Amino acid sequence: NANESFVFEMFEAEGPGQHFANDRAFPNLWGMHHWAGFDIDAPEAWKVWTGEVGKGITVAVIDTGIDYTHEDLREQMWVNPLEIPGNHIDDDHNGIVDDIHGADFVNQDGDPMDDMMHGTHCAGTIAGVGNNRQGVTGVAWRGVRLMALKFLDSAGAGRISDAIQAIDYAVAQGAKIASNSWGGGGSNPALRMAIEHAEAAGMLFTAAAGNEANDNDVTPSYPANVDCANVISVASTTWLGAV
Repeated sequence: NANESFVFEMFEAEGPGQHFANDRAFPNLWGMHHWAGFDIDAPEAWKVWTGEVGKGITVAVIDTGIDYTHEDLREQMWVNPLEIPGNHIDDDHNGIVDDIHGADFVNQDGDPMDDMMHGTHCAGTIAGVGNNRQGVTGVAWRGVRLMALKFLDSAGAGRISDAIQAIDYAVAQGAKIASNSWGGGGSNPALRMAIEHAEAAGMLFTAAAGNEANDNDVTPSYPANVDCANVISVASTTWLGAV
């Protein structure tokens, strides 16, 4: 019937070396999978491993906090095994009361709820629950535990002294990877010492190279330019491949 109308939807079928997530927003995550190859080849990695097998890895998200009630994150949150929720007592004697999912070094308390959503965005990229038909998917579908360490306030501003506290907390609690999507200012000896301490503890320290598209060898950005073997400086690209 020429008067009938139909709605067609284009989709990309996975190849033999790929495994796609069924999350609703996955088609929008071009950084995971991109038609022209400007991506991290996530479906190729997921064909091998999605994080669901093996011992869990704790990732400290040192940022604006994490919305630990988010439907794609609440199952992934790290839980302090030495703290009793809601009893208003510092059970593990680390100076922070009820630090169940991490800590807030802006307000010096145990509630790292995100009031800017930048840290929540980063956490979703790292370990948003994958293949659950809702929201986005993280690089690790399951298995990763997200430790929320807030040192940036609702305006995205923070102090190096609070960042150092966050790094030290992550080391003390056994996190093996730290996500640091922040930077600014010059080289800081105390920050370097904290990162060296993290290196000695076996922590991988990922740090943003900055959003200015600079050559960081010419114009350093810290902490990404801290000269420690555990630091991985991460740059970003546009969906067309430009830095």
